[in-house]
Amino acid sequence: MHNKFLQKNLNSSVRLLRLSAVLLIIAASTLYSINVRGATGSFAFTNYELGTTPGTTCHNALANCYNFAAEPAIRADNSGNFYASSENGLTGGTVAWKSTDAGLHYITLQSPNSASAGSMQFSPAGGDTDLAVASLLNGNGLYNVYVASLALTNVYVSTSTDGGSTWLLNPTGASVPGDDRPWIAAEGTGKVCVSYHSITATNDIFVTCSTDAGTTFAQTGNAFDPNHLWLASFQNEIGNLAIDPNSHNIYQSLSGIASASETTCLNCSLHAVWLAVSTDGGLTFTDHAVYVNPDTSVFYGHQFVNVSVDQAGNIYVVFSDDHNLYYSFSTDHGTTWSAPSQINQTPSSTAIMPWSVAGGAGKLDVVWYGTSYYHAGTSPDNYPSSAAWYVFFAQNLQATTPGSQFSQTTATPIVHYGGVCESGVTCSGNRDLYDDFGVAASPTTGLASIIYSDDQYSTTPTQPAGPGCTSSRSNTSSYPNRPTNSPRGREPLGPPFSWKRIRESGSLHRNQTIIHGLASRCC
Repeated sequence: MHNKFLQKNLNSSVRLLRLSAVLLIIAASTLYSINVRGATGSFAFTNYELGTTPGTTCHNALANCYNFAAEPAIRADNSGNFYASSENGLTGGTVAWKSTDAGLHYITLQSPNSASAGSMQFSPAGGDTDLAVASLLNGNGLYNVYVASLALTNVYVSTSTDGGSTWLLNPTGASVPGDDRPWIAAEGTGKVCVSYHSITATNDIFVTCSTDAGTTFAQTGNAFDPNHLWLASFQNEIGNLAIDPNSHNIYQSLSGIASASETTCLNCSLHAVWLAVSTDGGLTFTDHAVYVNPDTSVFYGHQFVNVSVDQAGNIYVVFSDDHNLYYSFSTDHGTTWSAPSQINQTPSSTAIMPWSVAGGAGKLDVVWYGTSYYHAGTSPDNYPSSAAWYVFFAQNLQATTPGSQFSQTTATPIVHYGGVCESGVTCSGNRDLYDDFGVAASPTTGLASIIYSDDQYSTTPTQPAGPGCTSSRSNTSSYPNRPTNSPRGREPLGPPFSWKRIRESGSLHRNQTIIHGLASRCC
């Protein structure tokens, strides 16, 4: 049965959806990719924008599909529905969407933050966001959907038990104060876990879990085991969180230094990639080195190290050194790892901000922002204005076979020109692409959806310009002195507080784009 399902996937067509945002607007678009030969490497894409007003279905001919958001996330449930979320900035609330027709259309949901009735209303939340779906049906015959959103003092976790129609908010998803960059993962009917940095606890990574669908978060574990506590003390950069619904193992990805002796090294970067593994439901973790680069100047803390798990329990960790993109895999639950293999190929000479999704055994999709420009020793923050950035998509259907190849394609038109800053609030350059984006794949069809950012001016019927958006705002620098209340100062204050300043300055211009489509059957 399993082999027949995989064969069906390999012979089916592929679609891809794209989401786009301008200023503080997320403009979502849907992109279709058809694999005409039934093999990887032959993809074509179409796109459309998403709306910001609850109840809006996109795409349409009404020119009302645009939004104000950034750093989107996307997941698929086991019925093949896609859910996406994105942030308006702290106090601006979170935006969410749903597709029930394989990404052909997305409807804007009510904001998961119950303090805000719509995406432009006040909410203490609206910072870094992530999304998860349950692996088993609830009592309503649906899969729970969870959205985590960074707030001024905690992590808001919103739960929907009715397919996104309504949300129940828990404003205390983090048990340790001073938190930042939350990630969320779920399994079973009602287990959901949130991971986050605790700035007040020397940048430890904590994983807080709920077994009652987010009503309470009573269990907290430290991702650093007793032999690796030196990874705290601000010696790490958090990556995403994943749970294997079959083994129930919890996986926390991160980059960090390689040994305790490097805590006093002034020239040592985060040149090691790590995976924290819990086999007891998140109570304790054991830290395994995925890859340690012998060059201590290499830095893997570029947003973000990413982990995904396929249906056979194989684990994939994807990471960028700020120029090239690599992956390693484990077939023994994270204990041992393959040597890293490069993913990006020409014309993506530079590859940053990766995200991955795994499907059937050995099947892996990866997306990233890439450009043909490359200069050794030069950070993308300092790339020239001629550097043209795109969303790239790559697929490997034998990813656990050493030496296997990825089929790669350019999934979008140009989404940005010039430098791309990855340093959060310390950025002195352009943050239009912000810090991350995502890809998901439907377990029922193999359709893959990519949600990403785009700061290029557009007035097409499927990607209309939002209010106040003009061609002069393409590739403009993010607002350099925006106010912030986040622990690391990474998130801009959202509407209504910063809206007037952003509009008048004309300096915060970002588009977000969702790409949805079948990509030669990942699942």
